[in-house]
Amino acid sequence: MNDVLVYNVMIKAYGMAKLHEKALSLFKGMKNQGTWPDECTYNSLVQMLSGSDLVDEAQRVLSEMVDSGCKPGCKTFSSLIASYVRLGLLSEAVDVYEEMRKAGVKPNEVVYGSLINGFAESGMVEEAIQYFKTMEEDGVKSNQIVLTSLIKAYSKVGCLEEARRVYDRMKKDTEGGPDVAASNSMLSLCAELGMVSEAETIFNDLREKGTCDVITFATMMYLYKGMGMLDEAIEVAEEMRESGLLNDCVSFNQVMACYAADGQLRECCELFREMLVERKLSLDWGTFKTVFTLLKKGGVPREAVEQLQAAYNEGKPLATSAITATLFSAMGLYAYAMDSCKEITRDEIPLEHYAYNAVIYAYGASGEVDMALKTYMRMQEKGLKPDIVTQAYLVGVYGKAGMVEGVKRVHGWITFGELEANQSLFRAVRDAYVSANRRDLADVVKKEMSIAFEDGQEEEFSSISGEEEEEDDDDESEEDEAF
Repeated sequence: MNDVLVYNVMIKAYGMAKLHEKALSLFKGMKNQGTWPDECTYNSLVQMLSGSDLVDEAQRVLSEMVDSGCKPGCKTFSSLIASYVRLGLLSEAVDVYEEMRKAGVKPNEVVYGSLINGFAESGMVEEAIQYFKTMEEDGVKSNQIVLTSLIKAYSKVGCLEEARRVYDRMKKDTEGGPDVAASNSMLSLCAELGMVSEAETIFNDLREKGTCDVITFATMMYLYKGMGMLDEAIEVAEEMRESGLLNDCVSFNQVMACYAADGQLRECCELFREMLVERKLSLDWGTFKTVFTLLKKGGVPREAVEQLQAAYNEGKPLATSAITATLFSAMGLYAYAMDSCKEITRDEIPLEHYAYNAVIYAYGASGEVDMALKTYMRMQEKGLKPDIVTQAYLVGVYGKAGMVEGVKRVHGWITFGELEANQSLFRAVRDAYVSANRRDLADVVKKEMSIAFEDGQEEEFSSISGEEEEEDDDDESEEDEAF
C-alpha cells in the first residue's frame, strides 16, 4: 500500500469515525512504507484533531506540514484557531493567526469570527474590536456570527450606542435580521441598564419570529423582577412553561426564583416537586438556595433552615429528603411530605438532629400527632437530646393536639432559663397557645417577647405557617443570584 490517495481516504475515514489514534498511527507509518504525506494528508489530520480539541497533536502536525514545504489551507488554520478559542487559549489562537498571515494565507470571516467571539466571551473587548477593525481593513465581509460576537463584546462593557449601531446594521444587512444570540445580547444589555421599553421591543420581535429561547425568557424575568414588575415577570415565567422550554435544572431555578420573589410560595413549591418527582432532574445549589428561601418565607424557624442547609452542604445522606419533607409540610403538601418521611424512615433514622426534626415537623404539621411524638420518643431512646429546633417543632405538636400542659412545660423552661430565650422558640410557644385556643396565654408570651427583645422585632413575625418579614432583604439577594 504505497499510494498517498489511499492513505488519505483511510485517514479521513478514521477521522469521521473519531478514531484519532488509528489515524495518527497510519500517518506515522505511511512514511515507513515509502509514502510521503501531501497537503491533503496534513490538512485532514489538523482539521480532524482540531475538531476534537486535540490541539497539541494538531499543532505538531501543522508545524511538520509547514517544515515539509506544504502550505496549509485557510480551513486548516481556522479549525486550529477555533479549537484554541473553545479551550480559552486565546494567546495560542493569536499565535496561529500570526503564523497564518506569515504563510500568506488570508484569514476569512470564520477566523475573525472565532477570535472576536473568543475575546468577547473573555471580556477582552478592546481586542475583539481591534480584530473587527482589522477584518474590515482586510476587506473581509462581516457575517452574522461576527456581528453577533461584536454585539456581545459591546454588551460586556455596557456600550449601548455601539451595540445598538451593530444591531441596527444586522437588521438592514443580514437576511432575516439579527439571530436570537444577537438579540439576547442586546436584551441582556437593556436589562442591565433597566431599559424596559427597548427590551420589550426586542422580546416581542423574538416572540413574533418564534425564536425565544431559555436565555430570552430568563433575561426578561430578570429585568422585570429587578424593576419590581413582578406581575410581568410571572407572565413571562408562565409563557416559558407553556413554550416547553422549562426542561432543565437551570430553567426551573429561574422560574422558581421568580415565583418566590412574587410571594407565590405554593406555586414555587409545586415547581420544585415537578422537577424533583416528575422530571427527576438533578438538583443543584441554585435550586436549594431558592428552597431555603421558601422555607424561611414559609415560617420555618431560622435555626431549622440553617440546620438543613448545613446537612446539605455537608452532603448528609438524607439531607434532600429532610429538606423536601420540611418544605412540603410548610406549604401544606402533606401527602408529598409523607413520601419524604418514608424515605427518611425506610431504614434506621441517622443519629442526627436534622433527620429527626424533619420527621417530627412533617408529622406534626400534617396532624399525625402520635407519629410525631413516637419519633420524638425514639430520638430520646437513641440518646439524642432535643435541640432548639426539636423543642420548637414539639411545642407546635402539643398545641395542635390541645396538650396545653406540654406547651406550658416548654414555656416554663424558657421562663426559668432552662431553655434559651430564643425568638423562634418564643414564637412556637405563642403559636401553640393560639392553636390550643389559649389566646390569654399567647398574650402573656407576647409581652414576655417584648421584654426579652426590646427592639420590638417580635411584632414583625407571624405564625409558624406565615411569612417572616425580616427575611425579605436576604431572600431578595438569594433569589437574584439564581438568575
